[in-house]
Amino acid sequence: MNPRFSVLDLAPVRQGGTVAEAFRNTLDLAQHAEEWGFTRFWLAEHHNMMGIASAATSVLIGYVAGGTSRIRVGSGGIMLPNHAALVIAEQFGTLATLYPGRIDLGLGRAPGSDEIAARALRYKTTEEDFPRQVAELLAYLAPARPGQRLVAFPGAGTEVPVWLLGSSTYSAQLAAAMGLPFAFASHFAPALLMEAIEQYRHGFKPSRYLERPYVAAGVPIVAAETDAEAELLATSALQRHLKLIRREPIFVPPPLESMQGLWTEAEKLLVESRLCIAIVGGPETVQRKLGTILEQTGADELIFTSDLYDHQLRLRSFHLTADAIKKIAPSEPFRI
Repeated sequence: MNPRFSVLDLAPVRQGGTVAEAFRNTLDLAQHAEEWGFTRFWLAEHHNMMGIASAATSVLIGYVAGGTSRIRVGSGGIMLPNHAALVIAEQFGTLATLYPGRIDLGLGRAPGSDEIAARALRYKTTEEDFPRQVAELLAYLAPARPGQRLVAFPGAGTEVPVWLLGSSTYSAQLAAAMGLPFAFASHFAPALLMEAIEQYRHGFKPSRYLERPYVAAGVPIVAAETDAEAELLATSALQRHLKLIRREPIFVPPPLESMQGLWTEAEKLLVESRLCIAIVGGPETVQRKLGTILEQTGADELIFTSDLYDHQLRLRSFHLTADAIKKIAPSEPFRI
């Protein structure tokens, strides 16, 4: 197995920071990720979440792609029920034309928001609509047929690689049936990771898009010089997930010496369950845990997220991760 390694970014806004700063940091991280050999850099659609600045995902993808030269850039993901398939085909057809061979289109079926934002986005689709929407989008991205009256222009013929994303077995089964690559959101919902991977691989049908199953898994990571420092830095993520389940703004907070007194026992268990696959530690710990996850999942790709308060420490976390990867797979050069 020759796994790939990538980055998922939500343009996190730190406590006391600004959206403009978050965008600059996102581009800076992407440029470093390209230098360090990561395969792709994905951005995710979220709405009405104070602390996440990637709502206009397609726009931000263009910003990042324009500021890099080799790394693949895409969505992890676009929440398709929020949009007309034709509009997404046109947006990503435009991106693929501007940055040929570098754009990915990951799709989710959740609104990526709360109920109020979902209504504002006119989110009225049902679970049964999603396969139809995906098929419609794939058709728009395929070469236009003679006499076709409705054409995504630009978009038709670009055949932007489409992924399905999910945190349950539903999207795993759909990705298998459609012969598409599948990414599991284990960076915040790891409970069904192994079951989803098994169902995807077992049910996979080769297609014009993919000959064999291809699985990516999301992994939160905090790498530092020592285990103790990493544990300290990881309290920013713990606080953020606590605020998320409380439906409070999720600006990235500074790390704390202790979480004691901040959460109830029930909240602690819930936050820790959401982050049970997280890799937190110094170089040796990171290397060991990376190997364990790859062995357990057999994933073709791991997609890391690391939302630390200090941007320079966040860069260091990904740099240390890249170093650990090279030790795990020294014979496998990073591929773009």
